[in-house]
Amino acid sequence: MSEDVREVRVQGERVASYPDLPPEVARGAVRRITLVGEDVLHRPCADVTDFGSAELARLVDDMFATNAVAEGAAIAANQVGVPLRLFVWDMADEWGVRHVGHIANPVLDELPAEQRKLVEESEGCLSVPGPYRPLARPDVAVVRGQDMHGNPLVIEGRGYFARCLQHETDHLSGSLYVDRLSARERRSVLREMSRTQDEVQARRAARAADLGKPLPLP
Repeated sequence: MSEDVREVRVQGERVASYPDLPPEVARGAVRRITLVGEDVLHRPCADVTDFGSAELARLVDDMFATNAVAEGAAIAANQVGVPLRLFVWDMADEWGVRHVGHIANPVLDELPAEQRKLVEESEGCLSVPGPYRPLARPDVAVVRGQDMHGNPLVIEGRGYFARCLQHETDHLSGSLYVDRLSARERRSVLREMSRTQDEVQARRAARAADLGKPLPLP
């Protein structure tokens, strides 16, 4: 994690310190990341109901491990092939705040019109390896859901973290960032992905080796 990080928030709460690699990464196994066009990414996910289970805890660990190997900001459950309303994140925003956590069954607050300031920034996706494209989103987001034990959870973000919360919540509704682009721009993204996909996969394999995490079979 960057030396520019000045504050860490875990599950939305400030903590005094936190390891560069979350403990979930050490426990978790790397799963295959699904790609745009696969059915699981293009249909709404089911609500999480098995709170407190070993299976749910294992899924959260595996998602953190997979996200770390892919050097992502966040990853949704359907991006590892599990159609549940769940995502995890580990990223730093523009103000040097590192955000780490997970949320189940997230719902974004509807923002009042006076708070809906749209900001256009470059956006990419682990399931669309390689390309980034400018996309306008509100620069503030509030998402409400539950943690893995079923406890209520409210996460607030601004800037890049707000974009992350919206991007991942979209995933759980069966939508990718490319679905917000024009048809022409979407075709451009998919062409670029076909050219860069092998390079991205090679970087992920190298990162997995550095972390001592075996990659799943294709």
